[in-house]
Amino acid sequence: MIGKLNHVAIAVSDLDAGVAVYRDILGAKVSAPLELPEHGVVTVFVELPNTKIELPQPLGEDSPIARFLEKNPGGGVHHVCYEVEDIETAAKQMKASGARVLGKTRIGAHNKPVLFLHPKDFCGTLVELEQA
Repeated sequence: MIGKLNHVAIAVSDLDAGVAVYRDILGAKVSAPLELPEHGVVTVFVELPNTKIELPQPLGEDSPIARFLEKNPGGGVHHVCYEVEDIETAAKQMKASGARVLGKTRIGAHNKPVLFLHPKDFCGTLVELEQA
């Protein structure tokens, strides 16, 4: 059911510092910052030949990234995102298999529908599904 790996999200407390690591040290192309208030983040995407790295920074104290950084002050891998053909079909299949879908389908950073799956159902990893 899942398609290609869309991105790996690495939570950062300082977006400028994260951008500097990928752009200045590793030589990667980094997108302009994008504020996503409905997700509680400001984020950039690091473009790689085969996928992307997302660097989300909290946008407000209620951000899920802020809560993650409280437990992981140095940052770290927050989630992995896989593409699916149809997000609603994927949600139904996940629920039918017993996997927990977190919240409702929303529009993500790429202006496509996304949803999140509980990490306890996926080997301890928060999973995002994005409609391709």
